[in-house]
Amino acid sequence: MSHRIYRVEHFEIVGPYTLALRFDDDTEQRINFRSVLEGEVFAPLQDLNVFNAVELDSAFGTVQWPNGADFDPETLHDWPKYEQELVAMARRWAVGSEGQSRANSGMQPTAPRVKRAAADSER
Repeated sequence: MSHRIYRVEHFEIVGPYTLALRFDDDTEQRINFRSVLEGEVFAPLQDLNVFNAVELDSAFGTVQWPNGADFDPETLHDWPKYEQELVAMARRWAVGSEGQSRANSGMQPTAPRVKRAAADSER
């Protein structure tokens, strides 16, 4: 099974956490990344100064940030297809990092968070 390999040719920052991307097949996506900026790799991009330091990685045909965060160009190209899954993963990462922060501070996560994290891990 073969699939098309897409490359980001151009991007523009068009709003907070939002990029307009143009691909090598002349299609475009406008993506607000805010809802997926959680976890070890993507949470630093919540700082708009870091997010706005995005660059085009012409070697891999995608956009990347100074901390090494990036997305597969096919994911960007077909963002509506993957968005809900990525948002769900980000929520799990947020719960995980919150639990980690509380563990480091000696605080325990509240029961609803534990139940939600357990329910997410069963999916």
